[in-house]
Amino acid sequence: MLALSRQSPWPVLKGVSWSVIPLVAGLFVMVEALVRTGVIGHLSVLLRDAVAQSPARTAWGAGLITSIADNIANNLPVGLVAGSVAAQDHLPPQVVGAMLIGVDLGPNLSVTGSLATILWLVALRRQKIEVTAWRFLQIGALVSPPALVAALAALIW
Repeated sequence: MLALSRQSPWPVLKGVSWSVIPLVAGLFVMVEALVRTGVIGHLSVLLRDAVAQSPARTAWGAGLITSIADNIANNLPVGLVAGSVAAQDHLPPQVVGAMLIGVDLGPNLSVTGSLATILWLVALRRQKIEVTAWRFLQIGALVSPPALVAALAALIW
C-alpha cells in the first residue's frame, strides 16, 4: 500500500513493536517442540478417548482447559496446539468449537493471555495510558468467566 501511494515505509517501521517479534517466534518454536516430542499426539489420544466417553463433557473440558492454558502460555501457541490436535482426529464440531471459544475468550483474563492484548498495551503505553496487569486481571475476572461459560453453554446445549 505504501509503495502504491508512494509513501515512505519508515514511519510505519518506526511504529512496529519490535520487542514482540522474538516473543512470537519463541511461541512458534514452543509449538514445534511439542509436535516433535509427541505431546500433540498424546493430547490427541486423550481427547479422542474422552470424546468416546462423553462428547458434551469433553467439549466443556476442552473449552475450559484451552481457556486456562491461554493465560499460562498465550493464546497463539495454545491455538496452534489446539488446531494441531483437532487436525489429527475427526472430532465432533462441539469439541472443535469449544476449543475455539476457549482460545478466543480465555485470554481475556490476563495481559499475557493474548498477543493482541500485549500489542494493545504497548500501543496504549505509547499514548501514556497505563493499564496495570492487576487492573486488567480484575476486569478480566469479572467479564471472562461468565462470557466463556455462556458461549460454551450456547454451543453445547
